[in-house]
Amino acid sequence: MSKDNSKARSRKFATDLIHFGSEIDKHTGASSVPIYQASTFHHESLANPPEFDYSRSGNPTRQALEDYIAKLEGGVRGFAFASGMAAISTTFMLLSAGDHVIVTEDVYGGTYRLLTSILSRMNIETTFVDMTDFNQVKAALQPNTKAVYIETPSNPTLKVTDIGLIAEWAKSHDLLTMLDNTFMTPYHQRPIEHGIDIVLHSATKFLGGHSDVLAGLAVVADDNLGRRLKILQNGMGTVLGVQDCWLLIRGMKTLKARMEYSETGAGRLAQWLSEHPSVTKVYYPGLHDHPGREIHERQSLGYGAVVSFDVGSGERAKQVLDKIELPLVAVSLGAVESILSYPAMMSHAAMPKEVRHQRGITDGLLRYSVGLEDIEDLIDDLSRALAQE
Repeated sequence: MSKDNSKARSRKFATDLIHFGSEIDKHTGASSVPIYQASTFHHESLANPPEFDYSRSGNPTRQALEDYIAKLEGGVRGFAFASGMAAISTTFMLLSAGDHVIVTEDVYGGTYRLLTSILSRMNIETTFVDMTDFNQVKAALQPNTKAVYIETPSNPTLKVTDIGLIAEWAKSHDLLTMLDNTFMTPYHQRPIEHGIDIVLHSATKFLGGHSDVLAGLAVVADDNLGRRLKILQNGMGTVLGVQDCWLLIRGMKTLKARMEYSETGAGRLAQWLSEHPSVTKVYYPGLHDHPGREIHERQSLGYGAVVSFDVGSGERAKQVLDKIELPLVAVSLGAVESILSYPAMMSHAAMPKEVRHQRGITDGLLRYSVGLEDIEDLIDDLSRALAQE
């Protein structure tokens, strides 16, 4: 019996996660996307070449993943890359020497490193601004500005940028807009619907969800951008391998269930931390006093599962990391297991200390990605770690 997809457009997000178009193999009826472990494909006829000819240019397993993320984000075309930074760096290659880009100031450390250490050598200029202040964004415009790059909520201080406002302004100046949607995922936030041109993900995080795959994804809002990004992906060879494509597809199927559970725990953790005497500041969009909460609620359906908090000093932060037992102390986030990170020495180690501090990324800042453990156990564990002896 063939599947009737005529009603697919009216389905809810949770259904799309499972029924995304390639969930049943058309050739065998298999309930999982096949792994096409092939580097090249036979041409039956040179006059009528096959859809796929070489796996750098295209592979059926990767195509299934790329169509999957495009569907979830509401874009026209998706692209799968070897890592989140591969997706980001390839997308930045849409720019040329002499171009200028405006970027969220407390951007992920790897993106900061790319812009300041690599693209700067190619004469691509960057101005970092606090995008919660629209006047700063407008003031950063230069004659050679070609793009705006947004993280919202930002990593790790969870600042909120008004997506629609920035996108509308950018379009009025013919600027390309790119947005890192790693923290929110398309379950909570769909930037293309707010006018963004390209959405990016470190799919290693919430989309993969199991700390077992390194991957990046991009989704474009129009066919012209799709053609341009395809040329870059193929030309640079920054593609995701088929085994990892399959792992990512498998992980994405449970995104809603994982995000809902982890977010409930994150809200509980954030509230508890906000009342703890050893914590000087808590960053979480779900807190009533979080700057930009009203804007976030207009453009996102949830608050996410990442909570950042400041314990006052680097010495105190390291004491907490030494005492904690349940979460991984590690780089990354968005997994079934909770992960506690130290941005100053992990995700944002590429930022000079003075730059970090200007952006609120202090030596006492910790970032907690809440997983699927019982939240009361996580809080008890953190309470012991925060206790001053």
